[in-house]
Amino acid sequence: MTTMLLSPARGRLHSSTPVAMRTLLVTLVLLSLAWGAFGGWVASQHSSAAHAALTVDEPLSLDASQMYQSIADADVTITTAFLASSQPSLAPLQQYQKDIATASDDIAKLRAAGGNATSATALGTLISGLPTYTSYVAEAESQYSLGFPLTGGSFMEVASEEAHLTLLPAAKTVFQQENDAVSSASGQATGLPTEIIALLLAIITGYILVRSQRWLTRRTNRIINPGLLAATCLLVISAVWLAAGFLTARQDLDHGIGQGSGPAETLAQASIDVQQIRGDAVLNVISRSGDASFQQDFLATSKLVGPGGNSLLGSAVAASDGSGHTAVLTAERQAGSWYTTNADVYRLGNAANYAAERATVIGTGSGSSASGYTALESSITSGINGDQAVFKSAAASGSDALNPLLAAVIVASLLMALGCIWGFRHRLAEYR
Repeated sequence: MTTMLLSPARGRLHSSTPVAMRTLLVTLVLLSLAWGAFGGWVASQHSSAAHAALTVDEPLSLDASQMYQSIADADVTITTAFLASSQPSLAPLQQYQKDIATASDDIAKLRAAGGNATSATALGTLISGLPTYTSYVAEAESQYSLGFPLTGGSFMEVASEEAHLTLLPAAKTVFQQENDAVSSASGQATGLPTEIIALLLAIITGYILVRSQRWLTRRTNRIINPGLLAATCLLVISAVWLAAGFLTARQDLDHGIGQGSGPAETLAQASIDVQQIRGDAVLNVISRSGDASFQQDFLATSKLVGPGGNSLLGSAVAASDGSGHTAVLTAERQAGSWYTTNADVYRLGNAANYAAERATVIGTGSGSSASGYTALESSITSGINGDQAVFKSAAASGSDALNPLLAAVIVASLLMALGCIWGFRHRLAEYR
């Protein structure tokens, strides 16, 4: 028999092909695992951010808003109670105690959650300032029980000034910081850069998989490599799933922010400003100073609150959805008549008609400042609740769309690596 010898070129091809195969195998396995690691990390980051926005940051933002409202309501409640009578009824005193307890609980929650240095400083101010405020109120109660009138320079005025100059600005700072945290978490959940990098990695891995199959076809004369074909299909499925899940979550979260938490934050700011208007009017009655700054602040703040195209209420109407939209439309109508009543309050004060001014501020009739404030605050609160419901529903849907992506990408990458090993194992065996 004649022994057939390989040519030098054919021998080199025979010996170099397994080396090339092993190199490709290692490359594809590493790329598959890299896709799983990075794609899974991207899915985890977006899912965690969406979950945090829904379950941590948004509730803390509500706590901060509630804290501000409780402090403002406590001050208005106790002040108007003693303006009405030196021996107020039990109901406003209980409401004052409830507001202080609610504010204290919210401060504790916010402090336990941590935060940045700005928030920590503001919370420190609240922690030290709230007992100071309540001590002034207690001194005022003692004064009035002995028959001293509620006038300028009294402990009640000092307490109210403590609330307006120290507590409420600090509470507003905390509220703004918590809103920034919601925006940051939502931005992280919907951010594009890491998602784009993950998809680029998928494209690179897919390109190398296709080129490897073509190279194997030329070397082995086999058109289909089942292992690499399976790996390619798994890559496409997981990449499309990741992109579709992200886009769905992004759409849901954008809707939740745009028609939910965004207008709710705007309404919360409107509520803060409405409470400031109410508190300034009460404080003006106590001081009887005729200070024009209260009236100027009222005019500026009422313009900011709205209604109007560039106002807080106007912006909320344009963005709100569902029941929140209806409630804000009602608030817009109520705001105008309430402003008219407050303008009368300052007009009476400037005319030194203090009895009529006091009656308008603390009266409970349909045309009083107090009843208008209560109605307006109720509508704004209803709007906030409606917008919060929109946010929670949309954010939950977005979070649900992101939740399975981590497991899907990791499982797909492991199966891709096994598919690559399977696809090359039989081809390498042919060269042994």
